[in-house]
Amino acid sequence: MPKQLTWDNTDDIGIRLSEMHPEINPVEVRFKDLHRYVTELPEFKDDPKLSNEGRLQAIQMAWHEEFLDRTQG
Repeated sequence: MPKQLTWDNTDDIGIRLSEMHPEINPVEVRFKDLHRYVTELPEFKDDPKLSNEGRLQAIQMAWHEEFLDRTQG
């Protein structure tokens, strides 16, 4: 995993969010809250303003894959 995460590191962010918030079902997370979760990650070093719906959706789906692996694996 990269030392510093940016909006382009969707899979790595999904993994980190799954580790940080194992109790949360990502498909139930609003984009506003998802944005906050991402920008609060210690490794996240990108500009919070560069976020957009497509990036957040990609992160949410990566997180969801991790969630499914953990809960249905």
